[in-house]
Amino acid sequence: MSDIEDDTEISFSVKFLDRVEVVRPDGMEILMEAAAALQNPDRAVSEKVKKKKTKVHLFLSRSAIDILEHKTKFMLYTCSLSSVSFCAVHQTQPKLFGFIAKHPAVDTFHCYIFQSRKFSHLMVSVIGDAFRASRQSTNLRGSRDLVVEALRHKNNVLQRENTELKRKLQDKHGDDSDTEQTNSHVRFSSGGGFLRNT
Repeated sequence: MSDIEDDTEISFSVKFLDRVEVVRPDGMEILMEAAAALQNPDRAVSEKVKKKKTKVHLFLSRSAIDILEHKTKFMLYTCSLSSVSFCAVHQTQPKLFGFIAKHPAVDTFHCYIFQSRKFSHLMVSVIGDAFRASRQSTNLRGSRDLVVEALRHKNNVLQRENTELKRKLQDKHGDDSDTEQTNSHVRFSSGGGFLRNT
C-alpha cells in the first residue's frame, strides 16, 4: 500500500447484519427488501441468512470497501468501489444503511446491510464521495477532504459524548461540596508547567 492510500483509508466500527443476493443493482426498494429479509428470516430469499449481528471494521479506501471481523481482523468481504452501484440509509430505520455491489466472479449483485447508531448517514456520504474520488483518482484533494470530513464528524460525536459525561459527573458529585474542597486540584499556568493546590 502506498503512502497516498494510507492517508485516504477510513475505518468505522459498525454491526454487519449480513449480505443478501438481490435481483437488481440499485434502488431503495431493493435495499429495504434486503434489510427486511435479514430481519425476518422466514421471508423467501435466495441465500440462507444469519440472525446474529456481527461487529466489524468497515475500511474504506479510494479503491475498495473492506469488511473485517472486529476481534480477529479476518477479511469477511471486499468490494471494489467500481462494483458498487447503490448506497443509502434505510428510509424508515435510520440506523440501517447498506450498499449494493456486483460479485467479482459471477453476474450477481449482493446488498450488504449494516447498523450504526451514529454513522449511518456519514457512511453513505463517505462511500459516495469515495466512489466519486475513485472515478477521479488523479484528484487527491477530494480524497483528503473526505478523510478530514469523516474525522471532523467523529470529533464532533466524541465532543458531544464528552460534554454529556462531564454533565453527568457534575450532577453526580454536585451534592458532595465537602468532598470537592478536600480533593486535590491541578491548575495550568501560562509558563507551560502546572501548579498543584491541595
